[in-house]
Amino acid sequence: MQLENKVVVLTGASSGIGYAAAKLFAMQGAKLVVSARRQVALDRLVSEIRTRGGDAVALAGDIRDEATAKALVDRARNEFGGLDIAFNNAGQLGAMGETPGVALESWRETIETNLTSAFLGAKYQIPAMQERGAGSLIFTSSFVGHRVGMPGMAAYAASKAGLIGLTQVLAAEHGPQGIRANALLPGGTDTEMAQAHSNTPEAREFVNGLHALKRIARPEEIARAALFLASDASSFVTGQAILADGGVSITRT
Repeated sequence: MQLENKVVVLTGASSGIGYAAAKLFAMQGAKLVVSARRQVALDRLVSEIRTRGGDAVALAGDIRDEATAKALVDRARNEFGGLDIAFNNAGQLGAMGETPGVALESWRETIETNLTSAFLGAKYQIPAMQERGAGSLIFTSSFVGHRVGMPGMAAYAASKAGLIGLTQVLAAEHGPQGIRANALLPGGTDTEMAQAHSNTPEAREFVNGLHALKRIARPEEIARAALFLASDASSFVTGQAILADGGVSITRT
């Protein structure tokens, strides 16, 4: 029970990595406030967690909205007494295509969804963690924009690289208060987003081949890496970009 009685806010929980992480964290004893835009999917997740003896509540909303960021922390305080861990996982791939063809509106939407939302989350999560005397902030970044430049992904890469910079600053600012901040960088993962991007057998085979393991991850595998960062197993890890990428960032074959 690595997270016994720990209170967690987890965004992007309706599918993929967030869904898997919510179930895993609950199994490890955490009390969760889960969020995404789809209420029906969140209700299904909460029901599954409670059926297995866990404790979770759902709050649907747009993570680009500052009111949502505040409401999630308020819910953690009101339901469970505080906040120990935040897994800021929500994000989107955004518009694809060569940079000169990307509309400014599409650029802003991706930056706001992937990066500004993380800033807003941390803005309210950190004071709640200060009340507890410690905490762990986790942000889902990517190897894209960190180790690899993939054509057609300018907004996504910029937003995910920005998360690493945000992580480093938060770690330096709040380390003296016992608050750790780390970025988790998955490789290709079998999520709805990945399926939409690689929607043919040929595309999936190509993406698999980019990885040293010659496959993409299951969401549960990335969830286990997030659990490491959330738990005391990583008590001396902060300000880091942690790759859980199946070797995609080092493979040239």
